[in-house]
Amino acid sequence: MPSTFTKKFQTPTYNATINLNTGLFINGQFVDAVQGGTIEPIELIALLHSVFNPATGEKITSVAAGTKEDVDLAVKAAQQAYKTSWGLKVPGSQRGKLLSKLADLLERDLDQIAALESLNVGKTFSGHPFEYNLSVSTLRYYAGWADKIQGKTIETNELKLAYTRHEPFGVVGAIVPWNGPTMTLAWKLGPALATGNTIVVKPSELTPLTAFKIAELVNEAGFPPGHTAGQAMSEHPHIMKLAFTGSTATGRRVQEASARTNLKAVTLELGGKSPNIIFDDADLEQAVKWAASAIFANAGQMCSAGSRILVQEGVHDKFVESLAAIAKGMAAAKGDPFDPKTGHMPQVSQTQMDRILGYINIAKKEGAQFHAGGVRLGNVGYFVAPTLMTGNNNMKAFREEIFGPVAAVIKFKTEEEAIEIANDTDYGLAAAVFTENSARAIRVSHALEAGSLFVNNYNTLEASVPFGGYKASGVGRELGEYALNISGTHDETRYTRVKAVHVNLGMRL
Repeated sequence: MPSTFTKKFQTPTYNATINLNTGLFINGQFVDAVQGGTIEPIELIALLHSVFNPATGEKITSVAAGTKEDVDLAVKAAQQAYKTSWGLKVPGSQRGKLLSKLADLLERDLDQIAALESLNVGKTFSGHPFEYNLSVSTLRYYAGWADKIQGKTIETNELKLAYTRHEPFGVVGAIVPWNGPTMTLAWKLGPALATGNTIVVKPSELTPLTAFKIAELVNEAGFPPGHTAGQAMSEHPHIMKLAFTGSTATGRRVQEASARTNLKAVTLELGGKSPNIIFDDADLEQAVKWAASAIFANAGQMCSAGSRILVQEGVHDKFVESLAAIAKGMAAAKGDPFDPKTGHMPQVSQTQMDRILGYINIAKKEGAQFHAGGVRLGNVGYFVAPTLMTGNNNMKAFREEIFGPVAAVIKFKTEEEAIEIANDTDYGLAAAVFTENSARAIRVSHALEAGSLFVNNYNTLEASVPFGGYKASGVGRELGEYALNISGTHDETRYTRVKAVHVNLGMRL
């Protein structure tokens, strides 16, 4: 029998008991792994994948550890469901109803989702409503698309009928990161299920708890068995489409494995070192607040974090002073994620904390000037102080993704210099421009090499607007109509395959 996890929350902001199955979710049921393994801190390699509370460093629970054999079972179940009880055998209107029901159930249980992410990810319980609400709105958005996946009739000649169909791939794989496990799972479930695919999901072994909860909601919503959770998918020959969110290094390996096996379609949402450009004429008070949110929210663990802040020389010193004050205030407000006074969350793991501190030490050796932070906070949990440093774009910590609460500020003189510095990076996920000059805002936005541009705001994502990167920040798009590829022009993004049908109405040889 698969194990269960029970947690009684008695906190200032949440009081309830949550029971979760922690087995593998295959064919609509929680089951034990084929080899009976759990993710336990027994060996060093397993210790890296244990389920911990990042605010305390204490173990939360053990969860089932899947193997290749479990993935094979999951894919077979998903294939069977696609052939018998899902796919085009279920009208789009019905798929939409089920997705809408799932959205309603997720909305009903958002407090449970928030509590689990506070426990397992370290997010402040009341500080991340945007992520959870976006998860719900994403499912609802794609529920509306489910009965609108249409092909075209193409005029050729009167003796022939030519048309296209948009058909599901069948089994789709989804690999979900640890920094936003609920939101990014919704980004993948929505378009995959709306288009008639079945899906095999691999949650992060660091933060799997919300995936277990959502699996229960999938059953409650009434989806037929077959949508599953598993691992080792990039090389599986019967997974025809894979959506991955994670680091650029891992994304390269995923794409390589997919190309080496069955040439599956791959969507990659990867890392970033996103520039946030503050011009002299910006509303400085607002620019500082948005910049702080862009880099310090979620302890900087966001692929689109505004980690490189380019500030024009006329307001540079004032900006640095103001942002440093916010950083110091947040450091003083670190603590229990369930305490309403907590304003700064931990890193997700010891490994991630050590990585960030390593980059900070490199920056110190390279001569960066520190105005706030640069240290670990306390010795319990994985807290790094919100950090503000100034330097130049040639420094290692100013060029590489740190994935932590580390703001790298660079001074510039002219608009042209700012664009040159901003684009001098391997990444291109997001960028922002703060200015009261609308012509400049549009001009600079068009010149920046990034998939998402924010003008006088940051990271205000919408379910209906595409999200994805340029260069090493990824391939394809998530969210919006672009994730569906109903126009047939974005092959790397698609959740459907386009079939051309040629019907002879009277041609004779």
